[in-house]
Amino acid sequence: MEVKATPTLEDQTITTLYEASLNGCVSTLNTLIQRDPLILNRVSLSPLSETPLHIASLLGHLDFCEALVRRKPSLATEADSQGRFPLHLACAEGHTEVVKSLLLTNPDACYAADKDDRLPLHLAAIRGRVGAIQELTRARPDSIHRITHDGSVLHLCVRYNHLEALKFFVQSPTMNQQFLLAKDKKGNTLLHLAVKLKQIKVLFSIC
Repeated sequence: MEVKATPTLEDQTITTLYEASLNGCVSTLNTLIQRDPLILNRVSLSPLSETPLHIASLLGHLDFCEALVRRKPSLATEADSQGRFPLHLACAEGHTEVVKSLLLTNPDACYAADKDDRLPLHLAAIRGRVGAIQELTRARPDSIHRITHDGSVLHLCVRYNHLEALKFFVQSPTMNQQFLLAKDKKGNTLLHLAVKLKQIKVLFSIC
């Protein structure tokens, strides 16, 4: 007969913390911290690779995110199993206010590369999240110039057909001709890629 371990009070408290992050319930978070001031430190002992801040950032729970980073700022630089910071997730989902809040805590998170070598800016470009892109480039303008195996942020905008994001990058003060002519891993410039994908509007915006 299989004997199941009875969850400890600590396990139940951590489970409640993660449920609160799913719901964005700040009052529950405050109650848990009052009962156990070290609860956020115990998150590192959880078998889950995502922290409550990852979950709240993914779901766009701004107040909950702010409450977490006020109490434990280092959560903003915790990576999940894919090497992604909470900022990566907020950018991918386009939660602009959460992005702004996380950048106030640690603007250098803009330079954090995940296991696919993508910065938060690359994920924002892939999803066409213009608001997040604006906040990221305001915090660290030079992050635009990071080129991955997929090419530049410009290649990503073309590949995933996000014209407004592409226009923002092209009009950026840090943009230069050399970067516009950069190639991806297959040797495609932006123009080559746009022609291959038959994206006529893109051709007009970059020519």
